[in-house]
Amino acid sequence: VQLQASGGGLVAAGGSLRLSCAASGRSISTYVMGWFRQAPGKEREFVSTSTRTGVITMYADSVKGRFTMSRDVAKNTLYLQMNSLKPEDTAVYYCAARASAVTSRQQTEYDYWGQGTLVTVSS
Repeated sequence: VQLQASGGGLVAAGGSLRLSCAASGRSISTYVMGWFRQAPGKEREFVSTSTRTGVITMYADSVKGRFTMSRDVAKNTLYLQMNSLKPEDTAVYYCAARASAVTSRQQTEYDYWGQGTLVTVSS
């Protein structure tokens, strides 16, 4: 599967953005999907993951209640709705796919990655 992330940009603190991750080559319904992010000077970290059906979704504590991960199987696209953005959310955001039925917060357990999209939140 090939993944293409988009939707990043510059937003003021408190604002919202929706990231998209368009998949091609295979249906996202066959993968556990995840979002990760890497802030400047920091290691890439887990943001969210969902089961292949999208019914169960898990979030990092830092984004819980503000971010919502969803998928549209018909469009073969994954989304990350980000609300109440904070300057510390500034990072390059990556979508990833895991060829397994088991969700994971570990980036090393994902098999396919998108190229990343930059989100900048100004204070």
